[in-house]
Amino acid sequence: MTSTLADDRTEGPVTPRYPGMKVTQARVFNSEWTKFRSLRSTNITLLVSVLLTVGLGALISAVTASHWASASPADRATFNAVVTSLDGVNISQLAVGVLGVLLLSGEYATGMIRASLTAVPKRLPVLWAKLGVFAGVVGAVSVAAAFGSFFLGQSLLSSKHLNVSIGSPDALRMVLGAAVYLVLVGIIGMALGGLLRNTAAGISSLVALFFVIPPVLGLLPTSWSDRIGPYLPSNAGEAFWGHPTGTHLSALAGLLVLCLWAAAAVAAAAIRLKKVDA
Repeated sequence: MTSTLADDRTEGPVTPRYPGMKVTQARVFNSEWTKFRSLRSTNITLLVSVLLTVGLGALISAVTASHWASASPADRATFNAVVTSLDGVNISQLAVGVLGVLLLSGEYATGMIRASLTAVPKRLPVLWAKLGVFAGVVGAVSVAAAFGSFFLGQSLLSSKHLNVSIGSPDALRMVLGAAVYLVLVGIIGMALGGLLRNTAAGISSLVALFFVIPPVLGLLPTSWSDRIGPYLPSNAGEAFWGHPTGTHLSALAGLLVLCLWAAAAVAAAAIRLKKVDA
């Protein structure tokens, strides 16, 4: 009788126990979105990024306008109203990059990543969902902050008639480029967090890549720094959203170099996620 019941149970097509609960990329995306918006640190870090972008841009614009009468001919020759109003991006990129590191390294620190990978055995959909949520939210926030910084900065510069409109040559490209740059910095930070799986190591690597190596490279012979420097992610980003001069890349080349940095970092993180257990 037992054998008969066992045979009956194995006859016919096998159906899933929970047919409506198949793992899909959309469901993984929704799960990561829920985690993203429920973290208090996420909201705080995004707010810090906005304040740094807009606040520092306004401060630098105000100081530039107030000291314009005493500015040297060299400073006046290199002055760019759009870049001045967006100078806060040079600091706010650290907040965005740290947020990217924390979103992956934090899960390894708490052990939550094991639960995520148990629910999604293929693993990579978790990474794609995290990247998608991060890029969407940070992109929207960064665009708003960049435009806010631009218009506030131009209003402060207008006291000395130094302001430009959003329709001026390259102005819109610079504003949108600054927002895209912040997103790509955050993606590199996230990739470093997934690759190193340690918050301190991820943040240290991010700081070294964007804030330590560029000035150190300037101490090397000019033939070296001129060849290597433009291809660092920070310098490539400056060429993309800033005002390319000297040995910098063109805006398009800067974007391509920065995208290659982000793609390489994400690829390395994806390979380790796929091959190495959490």
